[in-house]
Amino acid sequence: MLHQELLLRLCRARDSLRDLEECPKSIPAVAREAGVSLYHFIRLYKSVFGETPHQCQSGTQIEKAKQLLILSDYSVTAVCMAVGFSSVGSFSSLFKRRVGVSPAAFQRRHGTKGQRSPRLPAELIPGCFTLMGRISR
Repeated sequence: MLHQELLLRLCRARDSLRDLEECPKSIPAVAREAGVSLYHFIRLYKSVFGETPHQCQSGTQIEKAKQLLILSDYSVTAVCMAVGFSSVGSFSSLFKRRVGVSPAAFQRRHGTKGQRSPRLPAELIPGCFTLMGRISR
């Protein structure tokens, strides 16, 4: 059983891993901030959240990349760099594995080039937001 204080530190760590606005933090740095060793942090994180810290961080990067590919006119390379990847090849490979299509194909399918007010397509908006009435279609 986890102590409440440790759970709070893990939640803060998850928030830190998901924050792409600042320079993405390394997993060892986040583990230090949480006050546990790296390997213990990875085990605890996976047992609490069902995914490793690396999976969380890369999932967040892919979600941000999807938004940029849809809502901006950035190239795939620019999106790759904007979300914190240093290799277009590894970015494209991970994107295709997670999303099912390459970043370029995703952008062609969902891109908003030429539209006056770009919006996320309804199928890409999480259902919980539409149920809450926060997003109008």
